[in-house]
Amino acid sequence: MTYITKPKLHHPGLKTNKLGYTHRDYEGRISTLCAGCGHDSISAALIQACFELELEPHRVAKMSGIGCSSKTPDYFLGQSHGFNSVHGRMPSVLTGANLANRNLIYLGVSGDGDSASIGLGQFVHSVRRGVNMVYICENNGVYGLTKGQFSATADTGSKAKTGEINADSPIDLVSLALMLGATFVARSFSGDKKQLVPLIKAAIAHQGPALLDIISPCVTFNNHAGSTKSFDFVRDHNEAVNKLDLVPPRKEITADYEPGTTELVRQHDGSYLKLAKLNAQYDPTNRNAALAYLQERMKAGEIVTGLLFVDETAADLHGHLNTVEAPLNTLGEADLCPGAEMLESINDEYR
Repeated sequence: MTYITKPKLHHPGLKTNKLGYTHRDYEGRISTLCAGCGHDSISAALIQACFELELEPHRVAKMSGIGCSSKTPDYFLGQSHGFNSVHGRMPSVLTGANLANRNLIYLGVSGDGDSASIGLGQFVHSVRRGVNMVYICENNGVYGLTKGQFSATADTGSKAKTGEINADSPIDLVSLALMLGATFVARSFSGDKKQLVPLIKAAIAHQGPALLDIISPCVTFNNHAGSTKSFDFVRDHNEAVNKLDLVPPRKEITADYEPGTTELVRQHDGSYLKLAKLNAQYDPTNRNAALAYLQERMKAGEIVTGLLFVDETAADLHGHLNTVEAPLNTLGEADLCPGAEMLESINDEYR
């Protein structure tokens, strides 16, 4: 596979932040995702958020699993640390790295298939343990790399490109994170940069497990069955010597609407998302009220966006374990193995 890199030359007039970094310094490789993919919009929002926060790229560690979403860390923060793990195992890799070096900012980027199916158990334990991280789920309801099967977040009654109707109940990662004790929970839409960038900045600044569930439309598998212009219909009615595929370029889907209002966002297949942005009077500090509100709006067919819950006094995993301030990967043998007398003292605490 050939990777196209961006030119290293920068225009001398590019705006810089207080650290002297330009917007380009927070970018990565050129994306290989489908044109118009919502995931690229999320990458752009992450780049903007890190530029505005004036983060040093080497202080950020990007972790991912497998899937279209897990490819995206290659497209932003090219000068940061990165680790692409196996399917569904990103949370445990991130937890281990966080325990070894608490001084880095951890961005976990996953998808609905990677997080809500094979990685659901990993997601659950990383949240309940209070790992200090920003967990971003780029949620499109399908497995984009394996031809658009339903993921575990697909709504009941939704229709696949093949015409299949989803009969399973969806897993709502936002509600699950609230029940697990996440101390920062938010949802947004990939095309709503005005809302998404501040949410990413707030999640990075938060101490503890922060979940951002971002609805990110898949431009390739919105091709619904029944259309005489769909790929499948043409293939079924054409005697070809081989099978070819084409992903046509799509225009990015965006949304711009005021707090306290709802917006119908048309998808490429003609269907609509009904987004409901939280109003300014919403109280994000009440966990039970947040769960009740989510269920209420879900019954109305709305996808609530905004900061749903935050606990500003939360401790992270290091606080729960009472680890030392120094990153564990900087400690020497004398610190890690203090001797029999210290071990006896520690054991006495549990007797």
